[in-house]
Amino acid sequence: MTKMVFVNLPVSDMQRSIEFYTALGFKKNPDFSDANGTGMMWNETIWLMLLTHDFYRKFLKDQVLADTQTTSGSMTAFNLESVAAVKAFAQTAAANGGTYYHVDLAIPEDQMYELEVKDPDGNIISVSWMSM
Repeated sequence: MTKMVFVNLPVSDMQRSIEFYTALGFKKNPDFSDANGTGMMWNETIWLMLLTHDFYRKFLKDQVLADTQTTSGSMTAFNLESVAAVKAFAQTAAANGGTYYHVDLAIPEDQMYELEVKDPDGNIISVSWMSM
């Protein structure tokens, strides 16, 4: 069996988030979507699960849902095929309600390039390219 990755993200506006991630190349899977959450497939093995705040809280037990506009609890990283793809991903995010920024790691761009993308809820998706 192929291993799969499901990244769960709390979102405040489901439709806005679906539109944002669709613009970035994810596809909604209606078989794994309802009023509480939406399964967004990047490919067959990598999915984002967009969860309403109330539904997300059910998985937290004794923890409090972070305000992702001001507090980060995690950063999910994806590798892309080129520097141009990283830049295009970030620019598409910005054109659809997100933002992005670059952290200078003092690594030459021809070796590694990374941008931090924030969705409209403040969840951080780090996209990078690395020379392998």
